[in-house]
Amino acid sequence: MTITQAVRSTAAENRPPKRAARVRTEGKRAASAYYWMVWPAVIAFAAFHTLPVIVGIFFSFTNYAGYGAWNFVGLSNYFNLFKDDRVLQAYGFSFLFAIVATILTNVFSLAIAMGLNAKIKARNFWRGVYFVPYILAILVIGYVFQFFFSNSLPKILAGIPLFADNILTNDTWAWTAIVALAVWQSCAFAIIIYLSGLQTIPSELYEASSLDGASPWRQFTSITFPLIGAFFTINVVLSLKGFLQVFDPIVALTNGGPGTSTESVTLLIFRGGFSGGEFAYQTANAVVFFIVITIVSLFQFRVLQRREADF
Repeated sequence: MTITQAVRSTAAENRPPKRAARVRTEGKRAASAYYWMVWPAVIAFAAFHTLPVIVGIFFSFTNYAGYGAWNFVGLSNYFNLFKDDRVLQAYGFSFLFAIVATILTNVFSLAIAMGLNAKIKARNFWRGVYFVPYILAILVIGYVFQFFFSNSLPKILAGIPLFADNILTNDTWAWTAIVALAVWQSCAFAIIIYLSGLQTIPSELYEASSLDGASPWRQFTSITFPLIGAFFTINVVLSLKGFLQVFDPIVALTNGGPGTSTESVTLLIFRGGFSGGEFAYQTANAVVFFIVITIVSLFQFRVLQRREADF
């Protein structure tokens, strides 16, 4: 036994019994307080999240329309999803939109973050300016973009056939306007994450590489990008997951049109489940969509974290 342990043992033996009992009582009260703080959150989460999910999964095996009677239909809803051209088109659009928007968001965000991390005048002011889109209501901004694409842009670019008319009515290119809005709004959050990563890189690395004659591009590929690999992974995973669930920009700009050319999976689930009498069918679609997003996210983590290890 060390001297410190002996002193502690002696102090514990000499401690008055009442004081020891009071310490144990206070410890139990503190533990009880922690439980009372946690349990309400657990109960609320179970009541408003877990229970509805379980009920939704249950109804996905029925023909429930959202009202009236229902019967069990087994896996027929799931089988019919893979035969539904509208569902397949919605998945195709969602993935195309998500991939393009994710690439553009991360390219623009990283470039802007590097600029905001440099020694420029009014740096904090510009950081605040670029974060503004994230705190604005997407539906409100969506209607502003809708006016821009449908009224202002055709007048500004009247000489270009693609933009001479309202691009939102073009079933081939309307999705690009949604991408523009989504990327503009999403870059703000991604910039903050990249800025956090860039500020963890010691400036001495850049100074040493400059003395060795490294070009700015070489510094980026050999120092900057490898050292912010974890932040890049977070941004890509969050971006792709969020863009796959795109809803508000579509509602604000095209409402899924022209026709169903810009209808995402979430918009299809909302329309069919809440107003189309397809509650059980679209609930099955939501279950499949959840599984797809989970698989995609796990695959991204696996691939991107392996790339971090390679660096």
